[in-house]
Amino acid sequence: MADRITDIWGTRTPFPAGGDWPVRVDFALDGGLSEGDVDQWVQSACVLCSNGCGCDIAVKDGVMVGIRGRAEDRVNKGRLGPKGLFASWQGVANKDRLTRPLIREGDSLVETDWDTAMSRVVERSKQLLADKGPLSHGFYTSGQLFLEEYYALAVIGKAGIGTPHMDGNTRLCTATAASALKETFGADGQPGAYEDIDSADAIFLYGHNMPETQTVLWSRILDRLSGPTPPKLVCVDPRNTEAARHASVHLAVRPGTNLALMHALIREVLENGWFDSGYVQQHALGFDELRRTVEKWTPAVAAEVCGVAAADIREAARIFGTSSSVLSTVLQGFYQSAQATAASCQVNNLHLLRGMLGRPGAGLLQMNGQPTAQNNRECGADGDLPGFRNWGNQEHIQELAKLWNVDPAVIPHWAPPTHALQIFRYAEQGSINFLWVSATNPAVSMPELHRIRNILAKPELFLVVQDMYLTETAELADVVLPAAAWGEKTGTFTNASRVVHVSDKAVDPPGEARSDLAIFLDYSRRMGFTTLEGSPLLTWEGPEEAFEAWKECSRGRPCDYTGLTYEKLRGGSGIPWPCNDDNPDGTTRLYADGRFPTDPDHCENYGHDLLTGAEVEPASYRASAPDGRAFLKTTEYHPPHEEPDSEYPLRYTTGRTAYHFHTRTKTARSRELNSAAPKMWVEISVQDASELGISEGDIVRVTSRRGRIEAPARVSGVRPGTVFAPFHYGYWDSDDGETGRHATAANELTLTEWDPVSKQPIFKNAAVRVERIAKGAGPAPAPLTTASRPERREP
Repeated sequence: MADRITDIWGTRTPFPAGGDWPVRVDFALDGGLSEGDVDQWVQSACVLCSNGCGCDIAVKDGVMVGIRGRAEDRVNKGRLGPKGLFASWQGVANKDRLTRPLIREGDSLVETDWDTAMSRVVERSKQLLADKGPLSHGFYTSGQLFLEEYYALAVIGKAGIGTPHMDGNTRLCTATAASALKETFGADGQPGAYEDIDSADAIFLYGHNMPETQTVLWSRILDRLSGPTPPKLVCVDPRNTEAARHASVHLAVRPGTNLALMHALIREVLENGWFDSGYVQQHALGFDELRRTVEKWTPAVAAEVCGVAAADIREAARIFGTSSSVLSTVLQGFYQSAQATAASCQVNNLHLLRGMLGRPGAGLLQMNGQPTAQNNRECGADGDLPGFRNWGNQEHIQELAKLWNVDPAVIPHWAPPTHALQIFRYAEQGSINFLWVSATNPAVSMPELHRIRNILAKPELFLVVQDMYLTETAELADVVLPAAAWGEKTGTFTNASRVVHVSDKAVDPPGEARSDLAIFLDYSRRMGFTTLEGSPLLTWEGPEEAFEAWKECSRGRPCDYTGLTYEKLRGGSGIPWPCNDDNPDGTTRLYADGRFPTDPDHCENYGHDLLTGAEVEPASYRASAPDGRAFLKTTEYHPPHEEPDSEYPLRYTTGRTAYHFHTRTKTARSRELNSAAPKMWVEISVQDASELGISEGDIVRVTSRRGRIEAPARVSGVRPGTVFAPFHYGYWDSDDGETGRHATAANELTLTEWDPVSKQPIFKNAAVRVERIAKGAGPAPAPLTTASRPERREP
């Protein structure tokens, strides 16, 4: 097998349009082991991006020693990316793991037993519920747990405690995916499938650096591009990514101008008659208003705003408008930018205008960033109601109350659920006094970090952290609960293409670590949460019982799991929902019949004003008579609230690298991955570097209105006027001690602002200045294989 650090995407296996993606099995084993040395291969799927690649875990002498892709899995056909090959098992089998609970005694965290730790949690929880009520409690979770664990947490929060203060770090990465799907189609759930790559004549990547965020999915595109009938590729990204290097058209827009670009693309499609008027008339509402809104956005006008060539806008629109099948994917470049939901809905609009849904190659993926983000949304641990139910529909509340056998009044439905940034605001103000953080690290991943650290350290906030490692967030906790990791527990999870996998337990967790499900069930029992008859609220003993309970919750909803069982998921490929009596083998693509879940009695929400975020009233929604039609929604373009000026003349944006995931909790513990990207860097264009007197590797200070960071400069292919920083790097492995602490995390500079509809933070729009503070000792510690590769200066 090729060196998968330098050759991220592996050996090419070209194939033609409409052909089957060839199998290529990737594997990695510890030391000098061979496949024959492995005692047992245990079925799972990778959890280090949203692709959800089927894999088998290698076990020898009771320890994880490697991983192998599953050839029979529809998602990856045996392939694995660098993070899956190395960090999946190396990031778990590590000496740094938490093995016993910790409690705070004075300024220190000390080891204790589970009964002492949980008694402290329950005592504080009961006291606050008695003194202040359920609004004193907040829960902030992840995109890393299993479905069964999210569902347990959702039932505890909504039916046991009755708090609306529940969200996940999915709010930071792909909340806009869910919002855009709900606004257009009436419910969450990706219309398309990864298999659409195999047939598409054109592929559009909107703010999606797929070569680094979903490496195996990009391998699939590379194999099409290497085949006899390659698709056209259009890339919207301010950096010269690997996708941009392969693109027929690269639209390197100014950060924050996505909606202006999308309006121009739609206008071109309409002006040239490249839309299916019959499909639109039969299956969509809002055409006239959409046409009026985009009318002024000629390519020339959009080019001036976006900083790209008008000819490139016209060519991108021509490709979309004239190709027989188009696949679009959307990710953080849209989701974490200004007017995120509005811009993302325009991608939906383009597909509706051309009827590009529900058939091979004609697909739409509002992508996820995490492996189990979809389950967080499905199960309601992120604030949504389980099963894609509608907060504003009283019948949906009654359904859940009956299912859980609780009083409907306990389920908090009097107002919209509290999003993550508002949860932290309530903790800052003192109304939330109990915050339980599971499998995420907000002390590095949230915006405006100095503020977040101050909130988490407040003496009056009782902070519970449930994790594998002593993260920057765990260091601030009152109680730390050691959690079992992937491969150490059993459960299911669902990828961005709605494909459900089972992940079986391969090894025991270290020391006294417990699964997240076991921790939540223990908390529920100790708290004494009950049904109306007084029986325990959660009676499950293990994950399979939780899965069966979830299936009943999903029955009849868009995400119907009732046709799935653990047994059915074992031995072959993952299966996409809905899977039920009507679709016993799952459903590859949604909306092939042009019918959408917009019926007022079935939809997940009634929609919002895309500019203000104001909710559409139920009566107004009913009056629109959707009758299974989708909505063509948009709003006027407005520039980002923080624009460059004389004091802060450059635009600042953050993102990811192929070698790390989130805050490096697992990936930095892989020698191969960490060696490829060991420390923080910032990227600046050739033009800006020249004007500022900065050379490759020089130490620079980047300052915003909220803070500063200092790191080596990589002179890269980012567009002029823009500074890029990877958001992965925190402080747990810093060798600087207290000197310079909190000076390298990208989110020291980001602002506390969010999209009005999805409530997703705007990480990709801020104003900064850059100054050289020292000569570098050599090149920046940035990868040489990705969008961060150095750009040559013109002689």
